[in-house]
Amino acid sequence: MTTASSGQIIQINISDGGTPKRPISKAQITSDGLIGDRQRNLKYHGGPDRAVCLWSADIIQTLQNEGHPIEPGSAGENITVAGIVWEQLVPNTQLQLGDTVRLMITDYAAPCRHIGRYFNDRCYSRISQKHNPGTSRLYARVLSSGIVHVGNSIQVV
Repeated sequence: MTTASSGQIIQINISDGGTPKRPISKAQITSDGLIGDRQRNLKYHGGPDRAVCLWSADIIQTLQNEGHPIEPGSAGENITVAGIVWEQLVPNTQLQLGDTVRLMITDYAAPCRHIGRYFNDRCYSRISQKHNPGTSRLYARVLSSGIVHVGNSIQVV
């Protein structure tokens, strides 16, 4: 089996709540998440075990090829990465972003109706781990804080 254990941060995204999240070139990440980022509904988003949301640029590209009007940041992810075999990332996997930030994947992010506009027929379950394993966004806890930049490496530890 081929595994890709390293990739690159291609976009960093924040918002004042809701989607889409807008791109920025660098971010400070603390145990609470990205400085300047806010979640609309703290029952389902944010908190220590959901401090950072990650997603695959390769999956976004696949969705675009299927005709979905989605872009990086549309689904509310903070960090968009390329080059990692996404379906191999599971809870408890640790990731090193750049030189200082260490994350631990805690869960799969369930899609919600607020991102429906980025999917044909509003079928946001297209990125549900339950319905389409390996396509979900991932939530992570921050183990080590620091600053990340677009272009930084991301390594599976």
